[in-house]
Amino acid sequence: MIENFKFGRIAVIGDLLLDKYVFGSVGRISPEAPVPVLLKTRLSAVPGGAANVAVNAAALGCTVNLIGVVGEDEQANTLRQTIKNWPGIDVKGLVVESGWTTISKTRVLSGQQQIVRIDEENIINFSQITNYRLIESVKKALETADLLICSDYAKGVLSDFVLRAVIDHARSVNVPIIVDPKRKNFSAYRGASLITPNRSEMAQATGHPLTSDVEVEKAAQIASEQFGGDVLVTRSEEGMTLWQRNGNVRHEAARKSEVYDVSGAGDTVLATVAAVLSAGQDINTAVVIANVAASIAISKLGTAAVSNTELSHELIEDIADTGMVASLSQARRMIQKWRQHGASIVFTNGCFDLVHPGHISLLRGAAQKGDKLVVGINSDASVRRLKGPTRPVQNEQARAIVIGALREVDMVIIFDEDTPLEIIKEIIPDVLVKGADYTEGSVVGGDIVKKHGGRVEIINLVEDFSTSNLVKKMIQSHHVSLKGMMGDK
Repeated sequence: MIENFKFGRIAVIGDLLLDKYVFGSVGRISPEAPVPVLLKTRLSAVPGGAANVAVNAAALGCTVNLIGVVGEDEQANTLRQTIKNWPGIDVKGLVVESGWTTISKTRVLSGQQQIVRIDEENIINFSQITNYRLIESVKKALETADLLICSDYAKGVLSDFVLRAVIDHARSVNVPIIVDPKRKNFSAYRGASLITPNRSEMAQATGHPLTSDVEVEKAAQIASEQFGGDVLVTRSEEGMTLWQRNGNVRHEAARKSEVYDVSGAGDTVLATVAAVLSAGQDINTAVVIANVAASIAISKLGTAAVSNTELSHELIEDIADTGMVASLSQARRMIQKWRQHGASIVFTNGCFDLVHPGHISLLRGAAQKGDKLVVGINSDASVRRLKGPTRPVQNEQARAIVIGALREVDMVIIFDEDTPLEIIKEIIPDVLVKGADYTEGSVVGGDIVKKHGGRVEIINLVEDFSTSNLVKKMIQSHHVSLKGMMGDK
């Protein structure tokens, strides 16, 4: 799963915010005015805006270069202190601008109910020196970055001048660009690989309603024509839609959540998509995982990061169906879902006629080589061709049910051929496992798996166990029993 991903380095440029929270409880109305009186219990501060994107990426395991502007004020000091909790974030790219007020948003809450939000900001035009320092910081970060994120909160960091310079430079060094947009038209982001607008941002930029999947797709096409890339629309309780220029459209339904606080959820989606892509995964996998991350983010109160551990747990829970006996077409669909949740696929096979300790050691060892174990079982006709007319002892359905009931096994596929080659060609496992009675070169399908970047593993087995020997012992025991009965007579 994602805890095994090798996350890369991400450069994040955008508007930095400090999100502050005043927690307390309301028990009465003020005698001075008809307003609630909050009895404050605690105050907290967390990174917001582009800083929240950086934190979410770092929480998953990315190394992050954060670039933005802060003022010469206490808010900037607090922001730096909150970012220090994330050692994976490099803040050398923060630029100090005189006269700039580090933006903060203070939310006052009674229990889980937000009473009021207080914003502190003084938007000014940055000096040319500041703009050039931002651009140079991005260029420096892109020397080692796998992706560039532009987190635009329309506060001034991503001006036309800076935006054009960083996108053009990223393209010149072949670094993909993902933008969270805030413009009324997306043409300023021309050259970006992907944008991640929410529903209202899409409607404003395209002038198109977004009340159905079809309308979202039409709006995404209009948006893509404005800037030339792919579009991921976040749709709150309706999930998200990925629209790609290659014709691929994916509607991902939202997962249910008991709490629904969307503060920072867009940042989580943006960071997760970028992080998963930096780990070498495809965009569909990134969207599936980001959708799960978003469901965790909105279940938390306020702006919060989603950790690698809690995301991995949710992804595992999402694909917890185990032991199913599947047809090959069912297996393909299920394995695609597993992979899009970040799971690696292990495959092994056998007749598994009478399950013995040798089988168990094989399956346990195989399960440790990845996240999901698929077991191929020879059909009855296949076993007869391989073992003779007296085998199998148990029919294929009985054997499949027994193997599927083992906790190490996630899926069982019955095949009619003498070897599992066709299954291997269809599912392309990440790891192909056989027992120590094989050599790596003799494993059927091993060349196919390795060609696709996978590997073959040979596992030591518990010795002196085989189904054939068990059958022989059963027959011998039966003969001895019969002789004893005849002797008694």
